[in-house]
Amino acid sequence: MQSRPPSSAIIVGSGIVGAATAYFLAKRGTAVRLVDAAAPAAEATGAADGAVSVASKKPGPMMAAALKGVRLYGELADDGIFAGAFKRRSTFIIASSDEEGSVLEAHSKALASAGVVVETLSASGLRSALPALSPAATMAVEVHGEGHAIGYQIVHRLLTASGIVVERNLRVDGLVLEAGGSRVAGVATSEGSISADLVVIAAGNGSARLLGLSDVLTPRKGQLLVTERAPALNSAMRGAIMSGRYLLSKGSQNTGHAPPARGLGLVIDPLVTGQFLLGGTREDHGDRETNDIDAVARILREAVALIPQLANLRLLRSFAGTRTAVTDGLPLVGKIPGVANAYVATGFEGDGICLGPVTGKSIVQLICGETPDIDLSFFDPARFANLELSA
Repeated sequence: MQSRPPSSAIIVGSGIVGAATAYFLAKRGTAVRLVDAAAPAAEATGAADGAVSVASKKPGPMMAAALKGVRLYGELADDGIFAGAFKRRSTFIIASSDEEGSVLEAHSKALASAGVVVETLSASGLRSALPALSPAATMAVEVHGEGHAIGYQIVHRLLTASGIVVERNLRVDGLVLEAGGSRVAGVATSEGSISADLVVIAAGNGSARLLGLSDVLTPRKGQLLVTERAPALNSAMRGAIMSGRYLLSKGSQNTGHAPPARGLGLVIDPLVTGQFLLGGTREDHGDRETNDIDAVARILREAVALIPQLANLRLLRSFAGTRTAVTDGLPLVGKIPGVANAYVATGFEGDGICLGPVTGKSIVQLICGETPDIDLSFFDPARFANLELSA
């Protein structure tokens, strides 16, 4: 049964998920206030690798959601909202050892079984497709229909299209509950209370405090690098390069096991600027947002081993950020248990860029009593019985 969109809503967090939720609510006529403790895309969205990709996913709810996410990016690009901000390209997963080759063969079959278009390239075919690759590369799987987007640009496009101005440097301290506690009346902020018919928490790492889930939501650090422009080398690469080791770093082949304290899986992404984005790490190091020489050196060493010509480029920038991870590996998306008009969308770790727009659309569909584009049952916050609102 469909219901009318709320007259007013508060979205807490102006990363890509919050901005997308605000955009799709505003399209339905809801008066949206988008508040952030800092600024738009100031946290994980602004420090993401930009992969709009299913390449590293294993069959299951996250892959199904990612497929819908990639499709929506294409639709929004064709509609003009993301035109020029979404780059369509393939992802090439490269094996440089027998161990990586075995993992990659199994992963390719899993992708194909889920309907992903993949193509296996032998050593000779690989040289033709990607002549800049090191001779150490023995095989590859090309994952078709992928893309890349820079997080802060997508947030800017969504905010511009919706006409929403983010209320910056406004910290939300808790939710204001109506008598009886079964509904929210708004949020309590550092500058007083704000009222609305609906609240959506999309505050990334800040969501843990508001939901009482510090033992469920945890910051996971990533470090990335950006090179100078190299137009000739950049244009010779048909897509992103992902080391087969990335699958192990992300835990794609080890269901039920958390990533190591520092996992490193190489991705080399040719940007539309002619530069290269190199990454990255997955680290359970709290909320530290600094680079360290060990991680930077390892990323550079492995990148040059796979694309030797990168050794001729200068490194212009290194940066780090923390992404919100959930202990069971699935995000929290849905209605907050026991509260009729409060929702949450957080915990995407490295998948926020890919899933941000489709999550925003889906949670608005849920709010309006429609069938969401992605199956949110796997991401239901009610699976954590200790969820407790900060009020």
